[in-house]
Amino acid sequence: MLVLGIETTCDETAASLVRDGHEILSNVVASSADIHALYGGVFPELACRRHIDALIPVLTQALIPGETIDLIAVSKGPGLIGALLVGMQAAKGLSIAWHKPLIGINHVEAHLYSAFISFPQSDWLFPSLGIVLSGGHTFLVKISGIGQYELLGTTADDAIGEAFDKVATLLGLPYPGGPPLEMLARKGDPTRFSFSPGKVKKNPLNFSLSGLKTAVFYALQNLVLDEQNKADLAAAFQETAFTDVASKAAIAIQRFPCRGVYLGGGVCNNQRLKEILADRLSPLPIFWPPPELTLDNAAMIAGLGFHKFRQTPVSDPLDLDVQTRIPVV
Repeated sequence: MLVLGIETTCDETAASLVRDGHEILSNVVASSADIHALYGGVFPELACRRHIDALIPVLTQALIPGETIDLIAVSKGPGLIGALLVGMQAAKGLSIAWHKPLIGINHVEAHLYSAFISFPQSDWLFPSLGIVLSGGHTFLVKISGIGQYELLGTTADDAIGEAFDKVATLLGLPYPGGPPLEMLARKGDPTRFSFSPGKVKKNPLNFSLSGLKTAVFYALQNLVLDEQNKADLAAAFQETAFTDVASKAAIAIQRFPCRGVYLGGGVCNNQRLKEILADRLSPLPIFWPPPELTLDNAAMIAGLGFHKFRQTPVSDPLDLDVQTRIPVV
């Protein structure tokens, strides 16, 4: 089965062809991050306008002459309402024109699937721990199978990627803040500042990043913002945030017979995160998405769409609506 995936949840316009859930034939992404860098974050109206301009060229580049599409999978949420509508309406139009079934996909669930896509289904390990760390999402889930999730912990305020962007802004770094903050942290001393991760009383596996971000802000008030101070603050913030993720993941895997850990989301590109999790979660195998599938992309939408449609081979109706918020479970 050849699936066309369409992704327009935020500031990436993407289209991809994926065969049988794992063979990626094309994966095209057009980002509007250059526009949003002027404002230090995503400007929703401009993101939506860029999707309108970029979607047809991206689709044209992703489609392969001679290949017959069997299914159209599109992000139905969560995301920006205007951005989601651009992709959804295009997918519906193609479904009508090509007489092909349509399936709406949960963008956050697709981030988890990005760690599965490179491996044959016979090698998937269940039950497993799923961790999504991105600009809009931070959570832990027990995965019993594709589509079978139990939420273990989520964020009470900022997503971890959002916190990275905000701290990067405090340190005078460009948007998006994750990559430059990681580079700066390599030059810093993570032990110089004593930061503490946030705690949520109702659920010890929930995250709270707001207090950590505020601690960096107050530490800045008594410092000259030279390069070494900036590097030390970046290193301390990063170390605290990732150690918190590792600590909560270590608690989570004790709650069930966990056989592996699967990660998704843009923050998964951070090398220090990989080192900390490898150290804390050993000897469990950890599965990371390929770098090109960590940020928003359509291959993860198409790949997950294949499995969802195989489980329930019925097209979604043409009145399928987008949703700005969808829980993973």
